[in-house]
Amino acid sequence: MSYFHPVEPKVNFSALEEAVITFWEEDQTFQKSVNQRPVENTFVFYDGPPFATGLPHYGNIMTSIVKDVIPRFFTMNGMRVERRFGWDCHGVPVEFELEKEIGIEGRADIEAMGIANFNEACRSIVLRYTKEWEAIISRVGRWVDFRNDYKTMNLPYMESVWWVFKTLWDKGLIYE
Repeated sequence: MSYFHPVEPKVNFSALEEAVITFWEEDQTFQKSVNQRPVENTFVFYDGPPFATGLPHYGNIMTSIVKDVIPRFFTMNGMRVERRFGWDCHGVPVEFELEKEIGIEGRADIEAMGIANFNEACRSIVLRYTKEWEAIISRVGRWVDFRNDYKTMNLPYMESVWWVFKTLWDKGLIYE
């Protein structure tokens, strides 16, 4: 007597993987795993943030999988674990990407364009690959809340960073 169903000799793993992901999405399995646990026992995992100006590469995927262990551990221990994905929207990678795209180089070109115009152009390209990121993260089996993500370019996020810095400064924990 066999306890197992026969396995097809040629399994289409990609189709099987996509069927599981589709089931999770239709069943809202991730959201159910959050909602079935008490709000009083919440752990929030702020995931990321990768730069959204480029496609995910092997290093991103590897660190993403390692980071997935933490929220799953807390979930298995009965905690309500909200997983908020984040996007790093600041810095040289965004500026470099835009400079390359529009054919400018350096401070003089940026000032000629106008700093406000340059900043707005950076904002316009910063999230261009988010759909690709979402597809890849989902494809590796990660459960992440993309709808309630955070972006480092949003004012509330920046204010929270300044608040933390000032708090550390006031406590004498920042030094040269």
